[in-house]
Amino acid sequence: MTRGRIREKLRRSNLYSFSCLQPSTTEAEGLNSVQGSRIVHCNEPQLHQKKPLKYCSNYTSTTKYNVVTFFPKAIFEQFRRVANVYFLLAAALSLTAISPFSAVSMIAPLAFVVGLSMAKEALEDSRRFVQDTKINLRKVSVHKGNGVFGYRPWHKIRVGDVVKVEKDQFFPADLLLLSSTYEDGICYVETMNLDGETNLKIKRSLEATLPLDNDESFKDFTGIIKCEDPNPSLYTFVGNLEYDRQVFPLDPGQILLRDSKLRNTAYVYGVVVFTGHDSKVMQNATKSPSKRSTIEKKMDYVIYILFTLLVLISLISSIGFAVKTKYEVPKWLYLQPQNTDNLFNPNKPGLSGFYHLITALILYGYLIPISLYVSIEVVKVLQATFMNQDIHMYDEESGNPAQARTSNLNEELGQVDTILSDKTGTLTCNQMDFLKCCIAGIAYGMRSSEVEVAAAKQMAIEEEEADLSNFPMPADSQHGSTKNVRKASEIELETVITSNDKNDQKPTIKGFNFEDSRLMNGNWLKEPNFDVHKLFFRILAICQSAIPELIEDTGSYTYEAESPDEGAFLVAAREFGFEFCKRTQSSVFLRERYPNPGQPVEREYRILNLLEFTSKRKRMSVIVKDEEGNIFLLCKGADSIIFERLSRNGRIYEEATTRHLNEYGEAGLRTLALAYRKLDESEYATWNDEFQRAKTSIGGDREAMLERVSDMMERELILVGATAVEDKLQKGVPQCIDKLAQAGLKIWVLTGDKMETAINIGFACSLLRQGMKQICITTVSSDTLVKDGKEAVKEHILNQLTNASQMIKLEKDPHAAFALIIDGKTLTYILKDEMKHQFLGLAVDCASVICCRVSPKQKAMVTRLVKEGTGKTTLAIGDGANDVGMIQEADIGVGISGVEGMQAVMASDFSIAQFRFLERLLVVHGHWCYKRIAQMVCYFFYKNIAFGLTLFYFEAFAAFSGQSIYDDWYMLLFNVILTSLPVISLGVFEQDVSSEVCLQFPALYQQGPRNLFFDWYRILGWMGNGIYSSLVIFFLNIIIFYHHAFRAGGQTADMATVGTTMFTCIIWAVNCQIALTMSHFTWIQHLFVWGSIVTWYLFLLLYGMTSPLLSGNAYQLLVEVLGPAPIYWASTLLVTICCNLPYFAHISFQKCFNPMDHHVIQEIKYYKKDIEDQHMWTRERSKARQDTKIGFTARVEAKIRHLRGRLQKKHSNLVAS
Repeated sequence: MTRGRIREKLRRSNLYSFSCLQPSTTEAEGLNSVQGSRIVHCNEPQLHQKKPLKYCSNYTSTTKYNVVTFFPKAIFEQFRRVANVYFLLAAALSLTAISPFSAVSMIAPLAFVVGLSMAKEALEDSRRFVQDTKINLRKVSVHKGNGVFGYRPWHKIRVGDVVKVEKDQFFPADLLLLSSTYEDGICYVETMNLDGETNLKIKRSLEATLPLDNDESFKDFTGIIKCEDPNPSLYTFVGNLEYDRQVFPLDPGQILLRDSKLRNTAYVYGVVVFTGHDSKVMQNATKSPSKRSTIEKKMDYVIYILFTLLVLISLISSIGFAVKTKYEVPKWLYLQPQNTDNLFNPNKPGLSGFYHLITALILYGYLIPISLYVSIEVVKVLQATFMNQDIHMYDEESGNPAQARTSNLNEELGQVDTILSDKTGTLTCNQMDFLKCCIAGIAYGMRSSEVEVAAAKQMAIEEEEADLSNFPMPADSQHGSTKNVRKASEIELETVITSNDKNDQKPTIKGFNFEDSRLMNGNWLKEPNFDVHKLFFRILAICQSAIPELIEDTGSYTYEAESPDEGAFLVAAREFGFEFCKRTQSSVFLRERYPNPGQPVEREYRILNLLEFTSKRKRMSVIVKDEEGNIFLLCKGADSIIFERLSRNGRIYEEATTRHLNEYGEAGLRTLALAYRKLDESEYATWNDEFQRAKTSIGGDREAMLERVSDMMERELILVGATAVEDKLQKGVPQCIDKLAQAGLKIWVLTGDKMETAINIGFACSLLRQGMKQICITTVSSDTLVKDGKEAVKEHILNQLTNASQMIKLEKDPHAAFALIIDGKTLTYILKDEMKHQFLGLAVDCASVICCRVSPKQKAMVTRLVKEGTGKTTLAIGDGANDVGMIQEADIGVGISGVEGMQAVMASDFSIAQFRFLERLLVVHGHWCYKRIAQMVCYFFYKNIAFGLTLFYFEAFAAFSGQSIYDDWYMLLFNVILTSLPVISLGVFEQDVSSEVCLQFPALYQQGPRNLFFDWYRILGWMGNGIYSSLVIFFLNIIIFYHHAFRAGGQTADMATVGTTMFTCIIWAVNCQIALTMSHFTWIQHLFVWGSIVTWYLFLLLYGMTSPLLSGNAYQLLVEVLGPAPIYWASTLLVTICCNLPYFAHISFQKCFNPMDHHVIQEIKYYKKDIEDQHMWTRERSKARQDTKIGFTARVEAKIRHLRGRLQKKHSNLVAS
């Protein structure tokens, strides 16, 4: 309570010059011109129960279905599958007399397939419903009348309600801030869920509503808000408040958005303006889409082909039947043609042929496998189960495993081309550590950043593998030159490698990971220019706007800062001996331990002015007066901004500092330059008068005047040094990005952060690197252009895009890399114009793309542009509510179950605990699932064609009579039992290579995006194989059995014998075929494949032992007829070999003369060359990477090229001399 009261006494607005210091409302230049019809009666929600003031409730839903829409929408989803439409028609026709099968046998399988799929959809959507319910049942304190507040669920909040939100609670709706525990109405808001930024935003209520600071004050409170209609813009708000007979203009600074969180403020009061789906965050949401994988979409086209084949052979059959009916049936007296119906009426052959066409369409339905969908559903659920149970994707810290929230898209994971990633919470941990600094041109900080350590390890590996023998050097100098290169590279890496072990230890102090004995424990006093060091530490401690909080147990202070960087600076200053311990309305107090560590001195620095940091200014300054009466301007900001403001005498350390800043940037660190200026009393007084006039001015150019006056003071600076802060990446992020880049994936970063922050993270992740040419596409304000309005801005952007594209085309260096960086304001113009295709073309040509300051809606729009513009598979990954639109828009959405709530996870198709698990999800599971499903679908078409066409061939032999050569039970069991389990084992357990090899050879992943296993060549090849097998099975058996004696007594085989023999051949052929297809066998595959063949013989034995009334012609068929006949076993062996010989020959030829990548790896592993010949294995691994210009590998290769270039140049000089 004590800390809270101290905070509340501060009038925070006195500290700020721009956003929080608005002129008083009585001085405002005018009211907002409101273009909207929304009227809100404050504290009178009952007035919003009838139209036109009746607004939507605060109930929100992210589900795909509800109770009313589930059945029609789910049915529609199922019958988007072409095969299901066919079987629906077949089921309807089975109710007629022309069906060759009973109605139950046709309707039951369809109902089972559709019902199972709908049940799975319902289960997956119910999880979203449960999460929605949790959010809707959150509680918040609401004014119930007479100054009494009580808790009410979120979904019962109405427009006009006054709510009281307490510290660390989410705002339940879009609110107008009325007051807070700070006496001037300031509150801190965390908008991480909206824009991804971790730094706190400051909101400020109107002065007129400040007295409404306790429950009782709302007893008689009323007012009217007239404002804009609901819209998705997070950063704008236009409205007026009518209160106490006055009208006050409103702006975004008074609006608290739903899903943002109250921080560092005990509580605030607000009135509800937008509820539920009218709120800005929900306006940015998109509806849950129905997603289908690329393979499933392509399956429809294969079904079209098979359906065309089905119609074709049915037409042939019906024409043949009509001809037979007209010319042959009258001669067949046993059919009694004079008493027949229209099914085979010689007088109406055309009508009989038409009826037979329908019969044939149903009879040959085995060409279109209804069990394919059931099998795929089963396989995908089992694949998802294995993903969920993968221990390598389990996060021990959070206890969260990976979760496949929908199994429809498993194989799509193996075909991703572009990844669109959020930054905050996805790539980073939102934790800043002070790591290095440069003071008076001297670099300090021995520990290495994560980027340096990982790059050093990678370079060490690359240097071992680097083969420099291809240089045009004399043989005698080659060995020495190689040695020199290795030595040179060792020198380059020495400073990084030496601190590896120490760097692996976690910092004991949060925000401070610095280690250098020259500065710690007061040793900086022994450094030359120690006065500069003292000034450096004071700038760190004074140039800030944080509030200290005493931890009574330890006696130390923690800091509630607006940004993590600022908090890290204050912790660093404390560790260096300059502890920020107190803030008053006009001063800050530092406890300085040195030069007398035993007797710390508390010094007061009076804050005269604070010029705050903005993305436009890129700097922050404070003007302070010390105890001696000296006035200083202390400034920190981006080096490019600070350096251009240095005085002539202030550039002493510029060259050395610039060199160190470049090193810090290469190490992926966020840097700021620190400078100061000493002011005369009169100089400051003159400037302050002008500054106060600008601050209290009335008019639209007030901020421009403030910026101009501030800029006058922030000149003639003296450089002191620079800081390097590490934005801690999530564990394994750089390595994951490197592996994904080697797998050929493109990575875009879409973030709500500032451009500078995003660029720093780009360097940290190795999406950017030194030497990469950055293309920054930005807008300029329209008033700086000659032409008017938006057309001029568009033309300016178009010129930038054109120039950038031309620059890339004219680039002759094959190793040159480009990075595209663009902000949200520019995207606003690009995404609404024809320029978006030109932008996409430029982005595709760049190695990496970073979009900054983008809204959730823009994230979704960019994702849609990439998805539709490239026509390739996109994956979006994020962890916050601001990523939901992007996740839903992408072909695959991955949510990270991090610290930002569960909205992203609930909207996702897959969820993982950390970004690094994406590597295994795609490179291992994605690769496996794609190949499994592709091979499974191709095999399904093969076996059904091989089986189904034999029915057609027999029809031709049987006068197109509609007679099946197979027993009905054979046909029913073919897909259900006899061939189902092997294909499921293929889809679940098949591995062309192990998971370790997948990660060692990331280029294998490209088999998916290039669609090598489900292209038309392979599909038609399998269909051709099926046709060939059907011909062999039918005609070879006919040749064997047609004229030859079958039994010892000389009898020929009957239809049951031939049909059963053919069916045995089919079972053997298709099961041997799948055995040849498999690369990885476990006991399960052996059991299913060979067990299916055994099951066929067991069925034939048991079926033959049943009553002849049930078994019919199959009675004792195996025991008495087929078993004793050698020709039965010989024909089975012969046909099976003939069916599988072409595939065996093809795969043998391919492996010998044109092997695919996984064939080579399989052979190496089989002969254990990976163990016996490590050099060959390492060489093959280095080859198995896609050429990439991002990631550690690209950075290391650039470094090696640089070293080789230096060596070659040195050798050339030696030769010349």
